[in-house]
Amino acid sequence: MAAARVELAPAKINLTLRVIARRPDGYHEIESLVVFADIADQLSFTPGRRLALSVGGPMAAGCGDVADNLVLKAARALSDRVACLKLGRFQLSKRLPVAAGLGGGSSDAAAALRLLARANRLALHDPRLMEAARVTGADVPVCLDPQTRVMRGIGDVLSDRIALPRLPAVLVNPGAMVATRDVFRALDLHMPAAKVPGSPLLNGLEGKWIGCGNGLDTLLPELASPGNDLEKPAIRLQPVIADVLRALAALPGCRLARMSGSGATCFGLLETAREARLAARRLRSEHPTWWIRPTRLAGG
Repeated sequence: MAAARVELAPAKINLTLRVIARRPDGYHEIESLVVFADIADQLSFTPGRRLALSVGGPMAAGCGDVADNLVLKAARALSDRVACLKLGRFQLSKRLPVAAGLGGGSSDAAAALRLLARANRLALHDPRLMEAARVTGADVPVCLDPQTRVMRGIGDVLSDRIALPRLPAVLVNPGAMVATRDVFRALDLHMPAAKVPGSPLLNGLEGKWIGCGNGLDTLLPELASPGNDLEKPAIRLQPVIADVLRALAALPGCRLARMSGSGATCFGLLETAREARLAARRLRSEHPTWWIRPTRLAGG
Protein backbone atom coordinates (compact mmCIF):
# COMPACT_ATOMS: atom_id res chain seq x y z
CA MET A 1 0.00 0.00 0.00
CA ALA A 2 1.31 3.46 -0.90
CA ALA A 3 2.25 5.73 1.99
CA ALA A 4 -0.19 8.49 2.88
CA ARG A 5 0.77 12.07 2.13
CA VAL A 6 -0.29 14.82 4.54
CA GLU A 7 -1.08 18.51 4.10
CA LEU A 8 -2.21 21.13 6.60
CA ALA A 9 -5.16 23.33 5.66
CA PRO A 10 -4.58 26.54 7.65
CA ALA A 11 -7.32 28.89 8.79
CA LYS A 12 -7.77 31.91 6.52
CA ILE A 13 -8.20 35.27 8.27
CA ASN A 14 -9.55 38.37 6.55
CA LEU A 15 -7.73 41.27 8.22
CA THR A 16 -9.89 43.57 6.09
CA LEU A 17 -12.89 42.92 3.88
CA ARG A 18 -14.47 45.58 1.72
CA VAL A 19 -17.51 44.87 -0.47
CA ILE A 20 -17.01 47.00 -3.58
CA ALA A 21 -20.29 46.34 -5.41
CA ARG A 22 -22.91 43.75 -6.25
CA ARG A 23 -22.54 42.34 -9.76
CA PRO A 24 -25.45 41.75 -12.15
CA ASP A 25 -24.98 37.98 -11.75
CA GLY A 26 -25.57 38.28 -8.00
CA TYR A 27 -21.95 37.82 -6.94
CA HIS A 28 -20.12 40.54 -5.03
CA GLU A 29 -16.87 42.24 -5.93
CA ILE A 30 -14.69 42.35 -2.83
CA GLU A 31 -11.26 43.43 -1.70
CA SER A 32 -9.65 41.71 1.26
CA LEU A 33 -6.26 41.47 2.91
CA VAL A 34 -5.89 37.77 3.73
CA VAL A 35 -3.45 36.09 6.10
CA PHE A 36 -3.23 32.52 7.39
CA ALA A 37 -3.06 31.26 10.97
CA ASP A 38 -0.83 28.54 12.39
CA ILE A 39 -3.85 26.42 13.32
CA ALA A 40 -5.25 24.14 10.68
CA ASP A 41 -7.28 21.13 9.60
CA GLN A 42 -5.20 18.15 8.51
CA LEU A 43 -5.78 16.25 5.27
CA SER A 44 -4.09 13.00 4.27
CA PHE A 45 -4.18 11.26 0.91
CA THR A 46 -3.48 7.67 -0.05
CA PRO A 47 -3.42 6.88 -3.79
CA GLY A 48 -5.92 4.26 -4.86
CA ARG A 49 -8.39 3.21 -7.51
CA ARG A 50 -11.41 5.14 -6.22
CA LEU A 51 -11.95 8.69 -5.02
CA ALA A 52 -13.17 8.65 -1.42
CA LEU A 53 -13.23 10.83 1.68
CA SER A 54 -13.64 10.14 5.38
CA VAL A 55 -14.01 12.90 7.97
CA GLY A 56 -13.07 12.82 11.65
CA GLY A 57 -11.78 15.20 14.29
CA PRO A 58 -13.44 17.40 16.92
CA MET A 59 -15.39 19.50 14.39
CA ALA A 60 -16.45 16.65 12.09
CA ALA A 61 -20.10 16.77 13.18
CA GLY A 62 -20.58 20.17 11.53
CA CYS A 63 -19.29 19.11 8.13
CA GLY A 64 -22.58 17.80 6.74
CA ASP A 65 -22.86 15.20 3.99
CA VAL A 66 -19.45 13.93 2.90
CA ALA A 67 -20.68 13.79 -0.71
CA ASP A 68 -20.98 17.59 -0.70
CA ASN A 69 -17.52 18.21 0.74
CA LEU A 70 -15.32 20.62 -1.21
CA VAL A 71 -12.40 18.17 -1.03
CA LEU A 72 -14.25 15.84 -3.39
CA LYS A 73 -15.45 18.73 -5.55
CA ALA A 74 -11.88 19.96 -5.97
CA ALA A 75 -10.58 16.50 -6.81
CA ARG A 76 -13.26 16.01 -9.45
CA ALA A 77 -12.60 19.46 -10.90
CA LEU A 78 -8.91 18.64 -11.31
CA SER A 79 -9.71 15.20 -12.73
CA ASP A 80 -11.84 16.90 -15.38
CA ARG A 81 -8.80 18.91 -16.44
CA VAL A 82 -5.96 16.39 -16.13
CA ALA A 83 -6.22 13.19 -18.11
CA CYS A 84 -5.61 9.96 -16.16
CA LEU A 85 -5.27 11.86 -12.87
CA LYS A 86 -4.20 9.52 -10.07
CA LEU A 87 -6.92 9.71 -7.39
CA GLY A 88 -7.36 7.91 -4.08
CA ARG A 89 -8.67 8.22 -0.54
CA PHE A 90 -8.62 11.42 1.52
CA GLN A 91 -8.92 11.48 5.30
CA LEU A 92 -9.82 14.85 6.85
CA SER A 93 -9.19 15.66 10.49
CA LYS A 94 -11.54 18.60 11.03
CA ARG A 95 -10.20 20.91 13.73
CA LEU A 96 -11.53 24.32 12.61
CA PRO A 97 -15.12 25.42 13.22
CA VAL A 98 -17.48 25.08 10.25
CA ALA A 99 -19.26 28.06 8.62
CA ALA A 100 -17.06 30.26 10.77
CA GLY A 101 -15.43 32.82 8.46
CA LEU A 102 -12.12 30.92 8.52
CA GLY A 103 -12.31 29.47 5.01
CA GLY A 104 -11.93 25.98 6.46
CA GLY A 105 -13.71 24.10 3.68
CA SER A 106 -11.91 26.14 1.03
CA SER A 107 -8.56 25.52 2.68
CA ASP A 108 -9.35 21.79 2.85
CA ALA A 109 -10.12 21.82 -0.89
CA ALA A 110 -6.88 23.67 -1.64
CA ALA A 111 -4.94 21.14 0.44
CA ALA A 112 -6.55 18.36 -1.62
CA LEU A 113 -5.34 20.02 -4.81
CA ARG A 114 -1.80 20.31 -3.41
CA LEU A 115 -1.83 16.63 -2.45
CA LEU A 116 -3.05 15.59 -5.89
CA ALA A 117 -0.41 17.79 -7.50
CA ARG A 118 2.33 16.03 -5.50
CA ALA A 119 0.94 12.58 -6.24
CA ASN A 120 0.71 13.35 -9.96
CA ARG A 121 3.93 15.37 -10.25
CA LEU A 122 2.12 18.55 -11.20
CA ALA A 123 3.77 21.89 -10.50
CA LEU A 124 1.85 24.12 -8.09
CA HIS A 125 1.87 26.83 -10.74
CA ASP A 126 0.17 24.51 -13.27
CA PRO A 127 -2.78 26.60 -14.54
CA ARG A 128 -5.07 23.58 -14.30
CA LEU A 129 -4.73 23.66 -10.52
CA MET A 130 -5.90 27.26 -10.37
CA GLU A 131 -8.75 26.53 -12.79
CA ALA A 132 -9.90 23.67 -10.55
CA ALA A 133 -9.61 25.95 -7.51
CA ARG A 134 -11.75 28.65 -9.12
CA VAL A 135 -14.60 26.32 -10.06
CA THR A 136 -14.55 24.73 -6.59
CA GLY A 137 -15.22 27.89 -4.59
CA ALA A 138 -14.51 31.61 -4.24
CA ASP A 139 -11.95 31.27 -1.43
CA VAL A 140 -10.12 28.24 -2.81
CA PRO A 141 -7.71 30.15 -5.11
CA VAL A 142 -6.24 32.23 -2.26
CA CYS A 143 -5.87 29.07 -0.15
CA LEU A 144 -4.05 27.15 -2.89
CA ASP A 145 -0.74 28.81 -1.92
CA PRO A 146 -1.56 30.03 1.61
CA GLN A 147 0.41 33.26 1.76
CA THR A 148 -0.52 36.82 2.71
CA ARG A 149 -2.21 38.47 -0.28
CA VAL A 150 -4.85 40.95 -1.34
CA MET A 151 -7.83 39.12 -2.79
CA ARG A 152 -10.12 40.92 -5.24
CA GLY A 153 -12.95 40.27 -7.70
CA ILE A 154 -15.03 37.38 -6.38
CA GLY A 155 -11.88 35.94 -4.84
CA ASP A 156 -10.26 35.06 -8.15
CA VAL A 157 -7.90 38.04 -8.53
CA LEU A 158 -4.86 37.68 -6.29
CA SER A 159 -1.95 39.99 -5.62
CA ASP A 160 1.64 38.83 -5.31
CA ARG A 161 2.72 37.67 -1.89
CA ILE A 162 2.91 40.41 0.72
CA ALA A 163 5.37 40.48 3.62
CA LEU A 164 3.86 41.50 6.94
CA PRO A 165 5.16 41.07 10.47
CA ARG A 166 3.95 37.92 12.22
CA LEU A 167 0.91 38.91 14.22
CA PRO A 168 0.15 37.34 17.61
CA ALA A 169 -3.61 36.92 17.87
CA VAL A 170 -6.44 35.13 19.57
CA LEU A 171 -9.30 33.61 17.57
CA VAL A 172 -12.76 33.28 19.08
CA ASN A 173 -15.87 31.57 17.76
CA PRO A 174 -18.98 31.55 19.98
CA GLY A 175 -20.36 28.36 18.40
CA ALA A 176 -22.66 30.23 16.03
CA MET A 177 -22.74 29.08 12.40
CA VAL A 178 -23.26 31.81 9.81
CA ALA A 179 -23.99 31.05 6.16
CA THR A 180 -22.06 33.38 3.85
CA ARG A 181 -25.02 33.74 1.48
CA ASP A 182 -27.25 34.91 4.37
CA VAL A 183 -24.72 37.55 5.42
CA PHE A 184 -24.44 38.94 1.88
CA ARG A 185 -28.23 38.93 1.61
CA ALA A 186 -28.46 40.92 4.85
CA LEU A 187 -25.81 43.32 3.52
CA ASP A 188 -27.76 43.89 0.30
CA LEU A 189 -30.91 44.73 2.24
CA HIS A 190 -29.13 47.58 4.03
CA MET A 191 -26.69 48.88 1.43
CA PRO A 192 -27.51 51.62 -1.11
CA ALA A 193 -29.30 50.43 -4.24
CA ALA A 194 -26.25 51.29 -6.35
CA LYS A 195 -23.07 51.31 -4.34
CA VAL A 196 -20.48 53.09 -6.46
CA PRO A 197 -17.32 51.03 -6.87
CA GLY A 198 -14.41 52.95 -5.46
CA SER A 199 -10.73 52.61 -6.10
CA PRO A 200 -9.33 49.57 -4.28
CA LEU A 201 -8.15 50.77 -0.88
CA LEU A 202 -5.13 48.52 -0.66
CA ASN A 203 -3.47 49.38 -3.98
CA GLY A 204 -0.78 51.58 -2.51
CA LEU A 205 -0.17 49.35 0.48
CA GLU A 206 0.96 46.25 -1.39
CA GLY A 207 4.24 47.75 -2.54
CA LYS A 208 4.65 49.51 0.78
CA TRP A 209 4.49 46.30 2.73
CA ILE A 210 6.31 43.93 0.39
CA GLY A 211 9.62 42.98 1.93
CA CYS A 212 9.15 45.23 4.93
CA GLY A 213 9.38 44.26 8.58
CA ASN A 214 6.94 46.89 9.72
CA GLY A 215 5.74 46.52 13.29
CA LEU A 216 2.17 46.41 14.54
CA ASP A 217 2.19 50.16 15.21
CA THR A 218 2.82 50.81 11.52
CA LEU A 219 0.35 48.21 10.35
CA LEU A 220 -2.66 49.09 12.49
CA PRO A 221 -3.45 52.49 10.90
CA GLU A 222 -3.50 50.79 7.50
CA LEU A 223 -5.98 48.18 8.75
CA ALA A 224 -8.30 50.62 10.46
CA SER A 225 -10.00 52.22 7.46
CA PRO A 226 -11.13 49.26 5.32
CA GLY A 227 -12.69 47.34 8.23
CA ASN A 228 -15.02 44.44 7.45
CA ASP A 229 -18.20 45.38 5.59
CA LEU A 230 -19.80 42.06 6.55
CA GLU A 231 -19.49 42.62 10.29
CA LYS A 232 -22.72 44.58 10.80
CA PRO A 233 -24.97 42.29 8.72
CA ALA A 234 -23.46 39.25 10.44
CA ILE A 235 -24.21 40.78 13.85
CA ARG A 236 -27.82 41.35 12.77
CA LEU A 237 -28.05 37.60 12.09
CA GLN A 238 -26.01 36.50 15.11
CA PRO A 239 -25.92 39.21 17.83
CA VAL A 240 -23.49 37.09 19.87
CA ILE A 241 -20.76 38.25 17.46
CA ALA A 242 -20.99 41.69 19.05
CA ASP A 243 -20.43 40.05 22.45
CA VAL A 244 -17.27 38.39 21.11
CA LEU A 245 -15.95 41.67 19.73
CA ARG A 246 -16.58 43.44 23.04
CA ALA A 247 -14.83 40.66 24.96
CA LEU A 248 -11.81 40.86 22.65
CA ALA A 249 -11.63 44.65 22.77
CA ALA A 250 -11.65 44.53 26.58
CA LEU A 251 -8.56 42.31 26.74
CA PRO A 252 -5.38 43.95 28.09
CA GLY A 253 -3.11 44.71 25.16
CA CYS A 254 -5.67 44.06 22.41
CA ARG A 255 -4.85 46.47 19.60
CA LEU A 256 -7.60 45.52 17.13
CA ALA A 257 -10.74 43.37 17.41
CA ARG A 258 -12.55 42.43 14.19
CA MET A 259 -14.64 39.71 12.59
CA SER A 260 -13.06 37.48 9.95
CA GLY A 261 -14.83 36.82 6.65
CA SER A 262 -18.58 36.43 7.04
CA GLY A 263 -18.22 35.34 10.67
CA ALA A 264 -18.80 34.30 13.31
CA THR A 265 -15.11 33.91 14.20
CA CYS A 266 -13.43 37.11 15.39
CA PHE A 267 -9.78 37.89 16.03
CA GLY A 268 -7.91 40.13 18.40
CA LEU A 269 -4.40 41.35 17.54
CA LEU A 270 -1.93 41.61 20.43
CA GLU A 271 1.68 42.68 20.81
CA THR A 272 3.25 39.37 21.84
CA ALA A 273 2.57 35.64 21.73
CA ARG A 274 2.55 35.61 25.55
CA GLU A 275 -0.20 38.23 25.61
CA ALA A 276 -2.18 36.11 23.13
CA ARG A 277 -1.85 33.02 25.35
CA LEU A 278 -2.89 34.97 28.45
CA ALA A 279 -5.82 36.48 26.57
CA ALA A 280 -7.00 33.04 25.48
CA ARG A 281 -6.73 31.74 29.04
CA ARG A 282 -8.76 34.65 30.38
CA LEU A 283 -11.45 34.30 27.73
CA ARG A 284 -11.78 30.55 28.34
CA SER A 285 -12.41 31.18 32.03
CA GLU A 286 -15.08 33.77 31.20
CA HIS A 287 -16.66 31.95 28.25
CA PRO A 288 -16.06 28.20 28.63
CA THR A 289 -18.39 27.24 25.76
CA TRP A 290 -16.61 29.38 23.14
CA TRP A 291 -13.95 28.00 20.78
CA ILE A 292 -10.82 30.02 21.64
CA ARG A 293 -7.30 29.63 20.24
CA PRO A 294 -4.12 31.71 20.56
CA THR A 295 -2.28 31.81 17.28
CA ARG A 296 0.18 33.65 15.09
CA LEU A 297 -0.95 35.02 11.77
CA ALA A 298 1.75 34.34 9.20
CA GLY A 299 3.47 37.31 7.65
CA GLY A 300 3.88 35.94 4.13
